[in-house]
Amino acid sequence: MVRVIIAGGTSGMGLATAKLLAQKNFEVIILGRNQEKLNQALAEIGQTAKGKSVDATNLETLKQTFADIGKIDHLVIALSGGKGIGLFRELDLDDLKNGFEGKFFPQLRTAQAALPYITATGSITFITSISSQSKAIGTAGLGAINGAIEIMIPTIAKELKPIRVNAVAPGVVNTTWWDFLPPEKKQETFEKYAETIPLGRIGEPEDIAKMILTFIDNDYITGQIIAVDGGLSLGQ
Repeated sequence: MVRVIIAGGTSGMGLATAKLLAQKNFEVIILGRNQEKLNQALAEIGQTAKGKSVDATNLETLKQTFADIGKIDHLVIALSGGKGIGLFRELDLDDLKNGFEGKFFPQLRTAQAALPYITATGSITFITSISSQSKAIGTAGLGAINGAIEIMIPTIAKELKPIRVNAVAPGVVNTTWWDFLPPEKKQETFEKYAETIPLGRIGEPEDIAKMILTFIDNDYITGQIIAVDGGLSLGQ
C-alpha cells in the first residue's frame, strides 16, 4: 500500500486531502500539534488512517517522528499560519516574522526531516497560496511568505531528483483560516471574491485535494507550482 504523510492534516485542505487519499486506499498518516484535533480528524477520515502528534517548529522532534514512521512514498505539507496580512504602510514586521516562523520554516523543516525516508519514486507537495501571485492589496506579507517557498520549488526539484517536488497555490478557499473575520464579514468577503473569480465561486478544500492527488499520481510532473484558484490570479 502506498504510504502518504500529511503534515497539517487535521483541518482544512490537509484534512480534505487525507479523506480523499483514504478513499483511494492510500495508507494515510496525518501529523498535527493538537492531540484533540488529531483524534477528531482521524474519526472523520475513518478507514485505516493513523496520526501522530508533533510540533513542526522542532526539527529534532520531527526527525524522530519520521524515524519512527519509517519509509514513506509521498509527503504533503499543509502547514499554514495567519500572520503577515495587512497594508504595507501599517504592516507589523514582527508579525510578518511570525508569519515566516509559522509557515515558511515549518514547511521546509518538515521536508528536510522527511527526506531520508521518502522513496526514490515518491514526491513532496507543498501548499502555498495565490497571494504569491495575485498582487492583492494587503497581501504583500503573505505573498512574501508563500513566494519564498515557491521560488525554491524548481531548485529543490532539481536537487532531489528523482523525488518529485511540486506546490499547489490555492486561491480563496473556505477553511478556518478565514475565521479571523466575524462570520458575517467572512460571508461578505467570500461573496465579493466570488463576483470577481471567473468560475463564480470560492474554492473548497476538496478542490485543492484533487490537485494534490494529481501530483501524487502523475509521476511526470516536478518543479511546478499550480494555481487552483478558479481563475482569481488571471485578474479582471
